[in-house]
Amino acid sequence: MLTNRSAPHARVTPVLTVADVRAAVGWYADVFGFVEHVRIGQGHRSQLGLPDGPPAELVVAEVRPGRRTPQSGRSHQVMLKVDDVARVVETATARGAVLVDPPHDWEYGERQATIDDPFGHQWVLNQTIDDVVPEKWGGQTVSPRPVSQ
Repeated sequence: MLTNRSAPHARVTPVLTVADVRAAVGWYADVFGFVEHVRIGQGHRSQLGLPDGPPAELVVAEVRPGRRTPQSGRSHQVMLKVDDVARVVETATARGAVLVDPPHDWEYGERQATIDDPFGHQWVLNQTIDDVVPEKWGGQTVSPRPVSQ
């Protein structure tokens, strides 16, 4: 699979919805040792990772339509790196998933689709189609990720 400086490198990436992205980034850094790799706006979202070992990453995201803080309803998404978004969407919907957002190519080098699985979890399926520096689309590199092995 391709890697992309504008997207998490881990195959599975939790997306945690919070009321204050900057405060959460600081807390996850101070408490768990995460480092901020990419900042997207001051309060929109940030991509974090653990500095050592295999890729372990998470995204901290602002509250937006469809994403709420963990009080009731959906409080998270799980991002999953796949080789072929369209194929996974086809398989998932054939097995009972609901397509929330069809496959779409983004300027940051990812093809994404969103599904709700039959068990109430939402998955954002990511297929890297290009390696794009965050600055090219308006993001900011804060602490570059190590080059992939």
